[in-house]
Amino acid sequence: MRLFHLGLQHFKLRFAPTAITTLLLIITNLISLTAIADERPTGIDSKLISISALDNIPGYQLAVKTVEVAPGASAPSHKHAGFVFVYVLEGTIRSQLNNEITTEFTVGESWVEPPGTVHSITHNPSATDKAKLLAVFVSKEGALLTDFGNNH
Repeated sequence: MRLFHLGLQHFKLRFAPTAITTLLLIITNLISLTAIADERPTGIDSKLISISALDNIPGYQLAVKTVEVAPGASAPSHKHAGFVFVYVLEGTIRSQLNNEITTEFTVGESWVEPPGTVHSITHNPSATDKAKLLAVFVSKEGALLTDFGNNH
């Protein structure tokens, strides 16, 4: 039995080496899954503008982001927490929801993504101009606003 000293606390380690290895593998996998959910695709830059609780809907929040999509860039399939309203501020975005019809949206156009929608394609078809979006989320407080996990 080994005695480990961590700060003011002492812990006795009584695990067999295989149990420790298994525990480390589980922790590593959980960290990897968290990293996948938070992973940002190349050429996509999002900035949180505002986030606030919705007093009239306890447990929910309103979040506003801008999203810049570089020329030719695409985001992998993803989902958003709650409802999302998206408005095109600059450029053109090719968008597909739930593997249905692909639509191009230009400046001044918008779309809504209900909860559970898979955003199958998000692509800037321009070779020279960036696209910029305004995204407004209504979701549960503390929710991950965009999930790039591979389960879509």
